[in-house]
Amino acid sequence: MCGITARVGEGPAIAELLTGLQNLEYRGYDSAGVATVTADGIDVVKHEGEMDVLCDAVDRSAVRGATGIGHTRWSTHGPPTDANAHPHTDCLDQVAVVHNGIIDNYAELKTELSTHEFTSDTDTEVVPHLLEEFRSAGYGPEEAFRRTIDRLSGSYAIAAVFEGSDTVFGTRSGSPLVLGRASDAYYLASDVPAFLEYTNEVVYLRDGDVVAIHPDGHAITDTDGEPVERSFETVDWDPNDAGKGGYDHYMLKEIHEQPAALRQTIRGRMDPLEGHVEFEELPDDAFDGIESVHLVAMGTSHHAAVYATTLLADRGMPAQAFLSGEYGSNPPPVDDSTLVIAVTQSGETADTLSAIRSIQGTGARTLALTNVVGSTITRECEHTVYIRAGPEIGVAATKSFSSQMATLILLSERLSYDTNGASPRESSELLSSLAALPDDVQQILDEPDAESVAAAYRDAESYFFIGRGVAHPVALEGALKFKEITYDHAEGFSAAELKHGPLALVTENTPVFAVFTGRNDTKTLHNAKEVSARDAPIIAVSADSNAKIDDYADHVLRIPDTHHDVAGILANVQLQLVSYMAAEELSRAIDKPRNLAKSVTVE
Repeated sequence: MCGITARVGEGPAIAELLTGLQNLEYRGYDSAGVATVTADGIDVVKHEGEMDVLCDAVDRSAVRGATGIGHTRWSTHGPPTDANAHPHTDCLDQVAVVHNGIIDNYAELKTELSTHEFTSDTDTEVVPHLLEEFRSAGYGPEEAFRRTIDRLSGSYAIAAVFEGSDTVFGTRSGSPLVLGRASDAYYLASDVPAFLEYTNEVVYLRDGDVVAIHPDGHAITDTDGEPVERSFETVDWDPNDAGKGGYDHYMLKEIHEQPAALRQTIRGRMDPLEGHVEFEELPDDAFDGIESVHLVAMGTSHHAAVYATTLLADRGMPAQAFLSGEYGSNPPPVDDSTLVIAVTQSGETADTLSAIRSIQGTGARTLALTNVVGSTITRECEHTVYIRAGPEIGVAATKSFSSQMATLILLSERLSYDTNGASPRESSELLSSLAALPDDVQQILDEPDAESVAAAYRDAESYFFIGRGVAHPVALEGALKFKEITYDHAEGFSAAELKHGPLALVTENTPVFAVFTGRNDTKTLHNAKEVSARDAPIIAVSADSNAKIDDYADHVLRIPDTHHDVAGILANVQLQLVSYMAAEELSRAIDKPRNLAKSVTVE
């Protein structure tokens, strides 16, 4: 959840450390800090608050040194305060450490280190004090680092610096850590955007890797100190992709990037004329013998998984969507006829990794659906399909959700063809709508009418979202986006569920967003009429051709006519815009919603 970065090389480190932290602020933003190694020792500057506060403090402190580490925090142990901000140091201020994750055995370690003075509420602070113990016992920095991590249990990515040394040591276990290489510097970070403007050459480190970076090179070893080979990869993201590009917020930029992202998602994967779908990542026999599908995911990715269950059920494939956190704790029966699809934008979602690990040894087949090449989930699953959305910085997911849904449509077609012999004619109609999807999304973005809807219902007491079939997970996602960035109460329901409880909440001050996709519309319209009879305003999200809805809706957010399986993606874009505009009306911190972070790497 937190963001860590490190840099060694020529010239002062501080500017690149601060840039890295600013690029990682989506991972946490309640405090931040840096530590650099100087000729006089270790300089540490850290503060509660967002990066601007730290930058001001650094300007006043004249931070020096060519080797350093940095951290931006999302609180797990202790409130956001100066004392709880990272980096943390030992009693002698000769070691500084940054950490992302949770150290499960910190309490017993803290008891063991009772002679040390602890100054924070964090679990992280046991690490520099353990390092101090091993240094006092005569071990050098590298061996002290190894012995320290050998004592830790939990999930972590750690970077540490030592007084008098120009080397940064790092390791990971359950939390991401990436190595970057430039011509004059080396980097460590929780995610590639931290150093993308300096290099696109990366190594995605693996659990148990211990890395040492210094001005002349790097070394990667295992926990026993044996060298391991990790090849550098070239990331094909443009550094500008990780910036705002002139938009007020990352979220708005990423909403407007959806046409380009969707073109990348579908490119080379389908032939509408032949009704054919092909994934170059998957062998021809990838789905041989598959009789059922489980999808595991959290948050927005879970809504994409629910979307897929409807698609697969329509094609005769039994499918269920599970919250990863529940699946990992209580895995259902699976065997070699079960395909388990892990849906995770980052590829590092702790609950989803745990879910996949919980079925190891059962014979179940596994497939990762992710956005990040080299992420942990790609190593945990038998096969991987990439959604190709490009870097997504905004905490509230937008383009990744659209790309997940589009990819899952294609995957459902491939599964259907491989297991049931789907009709090319029926597929051709759907794939033609997918081919037109980027232009259809662009049409919505070019003719926005969400702003007037957001303004009209600014003072409502609650907001409800309803739909059936693929419109149901779109309603769930619409409500999630709304509550994430406006902080107003919003809930999504199946339209069929309204009469079974939620209708009791409906009043004239609870606008209801009803999603119509061209399928099940008559039933959804009946539900909308029931809501209207209770004087609740109706905002319909519907295709241009669905004129019947106009008679009952107070507002209509139009989407282009398309196949009903694709319509949910277009409806979602309208709801993203409504959420964004509503948050703007309320002057919310759209890119930094309170208490949330982009990548949830702890359970």
